Amino acid sequence: MSAIGRTEITAMIPHAGAMCLLDRVLDWSETAIRCAAVSHRARDNPLRRAGRLDSICGIEFAAQAMAVHGRLAGAVAVRPQAGYLVSVRDVRCEIPRLDLLEDDLIIAAERLMGDAEQVIYQFTLAAAEREILGGRAAVVLMAAPA
Repeated sequence: MSAIGRTEITAMIPHAGAMCLLDRVLDWSETAIRCAAVSHRARDNPLRRAGRLDSICGIEFAAQAMAVHGRLAGAVAVRPQAGYLVSVRDVRCEIPRLDLLEDDLIIAAERLMGDAEQVIYQFTLAAAEREILGGRAAVVLMAAPA
């Protein structure tokens, strides 16, 4: 599939402005997605605290990639009113901070199972081909009012 930019991404997820952390979708299939982000270097990144962007914040990058995948793969026909990250498991964090990375982040997510109400993904974040964060996430989707 062809690359998708930030404008199209913001139309697919409820995050707007600086809170939309993804810059482009590199590729996707029915079961997986790969996105790129540069917002980890932005001084106005809304996840920064005390001038730092801790690596654990990468889970939000992954959650946004999962949301985009749900829309692109047709698993979620209509943008949900909300998606709630209900659990993360087996999280591995290899570095303390994302804001110190000079390379773009590559966010990969693979849908392991789910339906229109809940999904489970495996995710990784990498920079310069080095995995820096990984794990699994479960998301519950709230349908938009009819």
